[in-house]
Amino acid sequence: MEASTGLFAATHDNNDLVVIQGHNEPRPVKNLDGQLCEICGDLVGLTVDGDLFVACEECGFPVCRPCYEYERREGTQVCPQCHTRYKRIKGSPRVEGDEDEDDVDDIEHEFKMLEEKEELRQRKKSSGYDNENAKSASLAKVNGELPVSTYHEPGYEKFADKERADDWMLNQGNLWPETEATVDPEKAIKDESRQPLSRKVAIPSGRLSPYRMMVAARLVILLLFFQYRIFHPVPEAIGLWFTSVVCEIWLALSWLVDQLPKWFPIDRQTYIDRLSIRFEPADKPNMLSPIDIFVTTVDPTKEPPLVTANTVLSILALDYPADKISCYVSDDGASMLTFEALQETAEFARKWVPFCRKYSAEPRAPEKYFSEKIDYIKDKLQTTYVKERRTMKREYEEFKVRINALVAKSMRVPAEGWTMKDETPWPGNNTNDHPSMIQVLLARGGGHHPDQLPCLVYISREKRPAFQHHNKAGAINALLRVSTVLSNAPFVLNLDCNHYVNNSKVVREAMCFFMDIQLGNGIGFVQFPLRFDSLDRNDRYANKNTVLFDINLRCLDGIQGPAYVGSGCIFSRKAIYGLEPPKVSKPPRIVQVHSKQDENEEEDAGITEEDKQLLKSEMNFENRFQKSHFANSSSTEEGGVDASSGQEALLKEAIHVMSCKYEDRTLWGYEVGMSYGSIAADTLTSFKLHSRGWESVYCMPKRAAFRGTAPINLTDRLNQVLRWAVGSLEILFSRHCPLWYGFNEGKMKTLQRVAYINSTVYPFSSIPLLIYCLIPAICLLTDKFITPSVGTFASLVFISLFITIFASAILELRWSGVSLEEWWRNQQFWVIGSVSAHMFAVVHSLMKALPLVRSNINFITVSKAPDEGQFHQLYTIKWTALLIPPTTIIIINLIGIVAGFTDAINSGGHSWGALLGKLFFSLWVIVHLYPFLKGLMGRQNRTPTLIVIWSVLLASIFSLVWVRIDPFVLKTKGPDAKQCGISC
Repeated sequence: MEASTGLFAATHDNNDLVVIQGHNEPRPVKNLDGQLCEICGDLVGLTVDGDLFVACEECGFPVCRPCYEYERREGTQVCPQCHTRYKRIKGSPRVEGDEDEDDVDDIEHEFKMLEEKEELRQRKKSSGYDNENAKSASLAKVNGELPVSTYHEPGYEKFADKERADDWMLNQGNLWPETEATVDPEKAIKDESRQPLSRKVAIPSGRLSPYRMMVAARLVILLLFFQYRIFHPVPEAIGLWFTSVVCEIWLALSWLVDQLPKWFPIDRQTYIDRLSIRFEPADKPNMLSPIDIFVTTVDPTKEPPLVTANTVLSILALDYPADKISCYVSDDGASMLTFEALQETAEFARKWVPFCRKYSAEPRAPEKYFSEKIDYIKDKLQTTYVKERRTMKREYEEFKVRINALVAKSMRVPAEGWTMKDETPWPGNNTNDHPSMIQVLLARGGGHHPDQLPCLVYISREKRPAFQHHNKAGAINALLRVSTVLSNAPFVLNLDCNHYVNNSKVVREAMCFFMDIQLGNGIGFVQFPLRFDSLDRNDRYANKNTVLFDINLRCLDGIQGPAYVGSGCIFSRKAIYGLEPPKVSKPPRIVQVHSKQDENEEEDAGITEEDKQLLKSEMNFENRFQKSHFANSSSTEEGGVDASSGQEALLKEAIHVMSCKYEDRTLWGYEVGMSYGSIAADTLTSFKLHSRGWESVYCMPKRAAFRGTAPINLTDRLNQVLRWAVGSLEILFSRHCPLWYGFNEGKMKTLQRVAYINSTVYPFSSIPLLIYCLIPAICLLTDKFITPSVGTFASLVFISLFITIFASAILELRWSGVSLEEWWRNQQFWVIGSVSAHMFAVVHSLMKALPLVRSNINFITVSKAPDEGQFHQLYTIKWTALLIPPTTIIIINLIGIVAGFTDAINSGGHSWGALLGKLFFSLWVIVHLYPFLKGLMGRQNRTPTLIVIWSVLLASIFSLVWVRIDPFVLKTKGPDAKQCGISC
């Protein structure tokens, strides 16, 4: 695709597209001659009879003899394609599990091993063993290739002397004893390339086992606790006791459901060097898989163009072949500011990307790179680096000036709308009603020039008022279709515009899973943790989400894989297109080892039942995608676009698939692409992928893969949590409810389903938690308590429960590496979010379920701009109804504390003991809400008057009504003082 200076905008119904000169860009065509090994890329080789070496007689999967021998000796002993156990081929050493054939080992007879072993012993005894004699020994090669042998064979270390080691190697089938002269560096590299690209790393049992034991002990003590609570009611406050027990049971069940998926946490380790050895040979074409990268943005005022530009620059500078990267930026706001900023970014990338490659800069987002306080003169002694870095920093400052000038210009919107440089009206002046727009800003050039840049494409899908556009999910689906037409890489990476690439090798990390021949076919996506910059030092509102990224997702990785969190995720295109994962029990279509010409000759030989099934699936595929160039590209398994299509045809097709009408009468958003039907489209999409049987992987490289910005303002943070909670409840009340969706197929593991159930029902915990936050104040106002006077056994149970709660938390932090402060911030904000955002989400969902009630919540884009000044946004208070419930709870508890002290002073010293227990629970509530209280007061202790008035009014009314009706206190009838007299 050639870059042009014009922007192409058109509607599918009236597609007036300017004719562009065709191009003859060569596209890679997969070699189908079948003569190369699919594991190492070497020639398969011939047998002693001159025939093509075939390792697997079932499917004919092309594997060379060394890979076949290695897989039988060190691997799983099965064919990577059909998973049939490899049979021993004549001339191959026996391994455990081989069937004996007439009790004769043909390898010893064929190669006369017994005679040669005896001859070798005699030679050593007579003249000693040296390298020249070893080379001249008459030991035959296997089909012209030496077998893989090493001194690190299993069991080798138990031999003390060289002679016994050689005998052992001969008995194992390694025909040539290895000496210093036989150590071949190329062979060592081949051995390394055949090793797995990744592996699971178990959490040390010394850290995980105590945690599991403490969780089990906590569960047992919880049962004892509820046995005591249920069978020891409080007669004088039966309502208060019953309410508290119900809340405790719900919260205990919530903890149990949250705890079950945490039983099998794992880590993973990748081997990027092995990936390079295997797929980037020095004398052969690069065989790494291409990747399409999506960046989504909507509002340039909330998502500044400079932030988006840094994300795009970090993508273009990835440590990955430039001809295999295509970056697509979706501007869902059709902003001319975003378009012009990307044009400037494309020009600056021509200087920035070569600089990063030359000096291996990290991170490759220039704003972050130049802001790091590192003594580059001390660390980098090259004078050329110091000069070029200063020059590059000056270029970047000029680039920022140009971007800021565009931002300043965008503040003054002309009455007639925006016009481009050639005086053409900007097609997106009406952001809700505009045609599709596309422009290739950076083209992928031919060859492998060191300064070659990846492809960069700007798109803005068509918007019409009469159509549903499905927000971010719809934008990603449009990107999927456009990228299929223009590049069609087998893997796609989704990033928000404020998440830049912090680790330039992140794509290689993911390819260690996708390109693994044994594991890659069943992996639907690889999720990376997200890290955040520009947060306050104490992370007041738990914006880091450390418990989610460092505990919960790692635990899910040990089951069926983590959920998709909306960004920082690399998908397999086959998985996101709704296809089923390959079945292990049934082999896929046979990979032919003959040429394509032979395949054409056999095409008319007959149609088998398997061919009929394939034809049926292809017809279903056309029903999904419509018959077009896009459908043709989508059906190619290895990616790539149709070489016969010209550039004009591709651009017309790209505009066609971006149109509003394209998704009509298709399965887009339901079975294909990102799922519609919920604000939490990320959770719903990953749930459906796991329901189809796909697995996911959680990759945590030592250097964080992605970093970005998070809202540090209290109101923005609560709105973000509200959006997540509403989306979860939408899934719960839809046909995709995790309780039953996909249950009959049985492709999702039980604990994985439990995790998804927990991720959709968690907002309902806000109701018992809200009540439990009010109970301490009620106890102080009514001078009652939720438990009777406790004895020795009850005291031990209560103390043991508190000890196990804290001990299980500490042990969880020990194996996960999360700090105590981060865990405590997460606990605090869980209470804050539950009594505010989660409660509003529950009310909204229940009202929405009623047929006669309409409840709408308009979600706005959260500001993703880096905070200017010293955390100015942290102390800014924005009005929202979400602030009222936590403020009311704090005021009621403060009133309760004052009332409790007043009552204790008036009642005498005997009531102070009961007061301490009530004060403990009330202070527990206030301590958890302390970050909210601190944020509410602000830096200058200024709080919106409306919030104060409503909170004080509600708290006062609630307190007065409560004292008047006293509902949880049992009313007792006594004698009438007027009738009995004063001495009654």
